[in-house]
Amino acid sequence: MLALTLDLDGGRAEVRFSDRGDGDFAAAHADSRGGLAAGPWTRLRQQHGSEVVVVAAPGDGDGALADAAVTAAPGAVLTVRTADCAPVALVAREGVVAAVHAGWRGLVAGVVEGAAATVRALGGKEVSAYLGPCIHAECYEFGSGSLAELADRLGSEVIGRTAWGTPAFDIPAAVRRALRRSGIQTIIEAHHCTACDARRWYSHRARGEPERHLLATWISRS
Repeated sequence: MLALTLDLDGGRAEVRFSDRGDGDFAAAHADSRGGLAAGPWTRLRQQHGSEVVVVAAPGDGDGALADAAVTAAPGAVLTVRTADCAPVALVAREGVVAAVHAGWRGLVAGVVEGAAATVRALGGKEVSAYLGPCIHAECYEFGSGSLAELADRLGSEVIGRTAWGTPAFDIPAAVRRALRRSGIQTIIEAHHCTACDARRWYSHRARGEPERHLLATWISRS
């Protein structure tokens, strides 16, 4: 598990990125929750789109059709599930957090920008971003035609090369681009490729694994 505790004005934000050792969160089983985050969870029915749900109280929005959740409510545990897509936590010092599921379709649709705008609408001004483990360009081969379309939308920096020299999509670069478009300059990256390290991470793209990691973030009550 990758764990962060961040100071807020009058509280703390907690961010957790699970790994294989924490189990499979494909269905966010209740018996898997205790070691990662206690309390009611908001679990999204992810669509690879741009929908953002605002969570007003712990457990609100559970089962919503969305790819990002935002809250200013203490004790509301926001979650997204990933294998190779990027899990992104947004934390505003003023006491707002977000969990974002960002694959290539969601990045094109603007899910990161939508989540950042919602954080600001709830009062977040000093916003930082935390990018968890995801597939990296060296392992993410992409057709050149589709890649050109992605570059038109997201910028040429999203074009990478695989370790074997073919065109690739660079998800971390695309996330950084979207965050900076949203005015977020403080970006902390885990620098872990889910495809490269089979001992620690699941990967659907590299190994066809059905299991999922979890990003959980919440505002501590104390």
